[in-house]
Amino acid sequence: MTPDPTPEESRRYTIHEIASLAGLSTRTVRYYIAEALVDRPLGTKRGAWYVQRHLEQLLLIRRWTDAGLSLDRVRELQAGAPEDAPPRPARPGTVEVWSRITLADGLELQVEPGRAGLSPEQLRELLREVTAAYHRARDPGR
Repeated sequence: MTPDPTPEESRRYTIHEIASLAGLSTRTVRYYIAEALVDRPLGTKRGAWYVQRHLEQLLLIRRWTDAGLSLDRVRELQAGAPEDAPPRPARPGTVEVWSRITLADGLELQVEPGRAGLSPEQLRELLREVTAAYHRARDPGR
């Protein structure tokens, strides 16, 4: 006799359903599972299924990665690191993707959003403010 499913397990999702609900590809879902960012599915092989807990994990990871955080930072957050903690300095051999933003001829800003802890919206606001400050400094009578 099989025990009654818990409320969380009452709605089961296939990998295709859970990926679609999270706005990810099935390949990405499998990668996150392989990297231990998301719990393994319940059941085995072709009979495996996902529940609400998996969806919540995927949505949280997506929120963080959409904000520019690296998967290493996501791991730290999952382990309990505070969201607003200052990022650790890069270690030798660390690969980072930096954005180089030209504000004016001879003026650029270099940002690694994950380490800077900036969401795309916050980065756009920073650029607006820096550009405005540049224009005020160039033309103080404005």
